[in-house]
Amino acid sequence: MSPNAKLIYTTRMPVRWGDMDAYGHVNNTVYFRYFEQTRVEWLELMGSRVSVEEPVGPVIINASCTFLAPVNYPATVVIKMYAGDPGRTSVMTWYQLFVEGDERVHAEGAAKTVWMDMRTGKSAPIPDNVRALLDQPAA
Repeated sequence: MSPNAKLIYTTRMPVRWGDMDAYGHVNNTVYFRYFEQTRVEWLELMGSRVSVEEPVGPVIINASCTFLAPVNYPATVVIKMYAGDPGRTSVMTWYQLFVEGDERVHAEGAAKTVWMDMRTGKSAPIPDNVRALLDQPAA
């Protein structure tokens, strides 16, 4: 995580029985879904609809996850989302995943989000309402 990253959103999600794999812990692909849901919730709270009907929207061009401790059902995960300094069309985000009631970080992730003109497939400026929030100093 970048030293200039600031916490921008925290959410909680229940672990579903179907999130687990044959080894009895949350499947590695599900962590990316947890991070995605966190990102979408934050964007929607900022007034950006995540929809194919929008002319400009956020897309992920790179995503990663480091798995540090297994998560098992039943549990509630707590995901903290951080953002770096925005560029003209993109922003880097990082994620920490905890299990409620446990102080350990169970997973760390990252994703680079680029805003794209859906008609042309080319990058587009970050919307003003999102940029204004990303440019605010950390609380």
